[in-house]
Amino acid sequence: MRIAIITESFPPDVNGVAHSVVRIAEHLVRCGHAPMVIAPAPSSSTRGLTGSHPYPVVRVPSVPMPRYRGLRLGLPSPKLSDALVAHAPDVVHLASPFLLGARGVALAGQQRLPCLAVYQTDVAAYARTYVGWGEATAWRWLRTIHNGADRTLAPSTSAAADLVAHGVQRVWLWRRGVDTVRFDPAKRHELVRKALAPNGELIVGYVGRLAPEKRVDLLAPTCKLPGVRVVIVGDGPARRDLQKALPEALFLGARHGVQLARLFASLDVFAHTGPHETFGQTVQEALASGLPVIAPATGGPVDLVIPGENGTLVPPEDGTAIAAAVAELVADPALRQRYGAAARAGVEGRTWAAVGDELIDHYRAVLAGPGVPTRVPVAA
Repeated sequence: MRIAIITESFPPDVNGVAHSVVRIAEHLVRCGHAPMVIAPAPSSSTRGLTGSHPYPVVRVPSVPMPRYRGLRLGLPSPKLSDALVAHAPDVVHLASPFLLGARGVALAGQQRLPCLAVYQTDVAAYARTYVGWGEATAWRWLRTIHNGADRTLAPSTSAAADLVAHGVQRVWLWRRGVDTVRFDPAKRHELVRKALAPNGELIVGYVGRLAPEKRVDLLAPTCKLPGVRVVIVGDGPARRDLQKALPEALFLGARHGVQLARLFASLDVFAHTGPHETFGQTVQEALASGLPVIAPATGGPVDLVIPGENGTLVPPEDGTAIAAAVAELVADPALRQRYGAAARAGVEGRTWAAVGDELIDHYRAVLAGPGVPTRVPVAA
């Protein structure tokens, strides 16, 4: 198959959308398919960090997102339609569609190309925070895009229910993969632990973008727990404010590859704070690293964290509850060990190859033609 992947984000961006597009495109190439990626052009300062890929990548003009200049918004220029025509795809894949995706679904309709849309970001929350749109306006825009596609894939049961509640049709569940070779408890490193917590504290980590909607400030009560060291890995527009709000925390900036995997495995507990996750890829990477996870009882983490088995779900936006859950794990090493073992075991089958094969099945389904009824997924 020839697949045109139109994505709102791609490396050098560091986020779940960019990462999943890379992994899926790599899998398609390995399986003998021919993907092409259409993505926003990076800023001039990061142009040399884009890397090389075993498939064509077409960059379209972009502008910085208001209030978050580190993210670029792709502009639906003629270059997009020219690239689509030149590639002659069998299927159009829209990754987290917003601006480029809106043009992509229109072009797919004009050219009678099967089209699949992947919902990966709480776009309504982003539009409200950074663009100034009301939530109703954002959902009208999203509904038009997704209902123009033959099928929408949602990453979690919560996201699927949200889509259906807002009038999106033909919704199917498609979860994300995790690299269980890279993220492995065996990467735990005592020298790393000594550097992070020289006094032998229990290490509680957050990994992800540092943006207002991630609510990393909720870790303030956890920072004050005796015998606990909070380590924050990531970067973003909220970093300076967070360093002021969490003076006791250790900020490491963005980390990647082997270094990131070693940091994950060297933590004792993973704390996720954001209430707007459609999936929660860093939660899954923490589970693969053998960590008990504390996360809000909303959105994607509800599918990943099983209370009493591999972690704890707490009320959203409740820093005191996060600290209480951390304190429970601090006091009970056996519970941490049990949760960590179950965490790893629960994700060992969720490889990128497995979910990539599922995606190829979805491509084949939309190629087979319309008429698939709306399906409201339920938790597996």
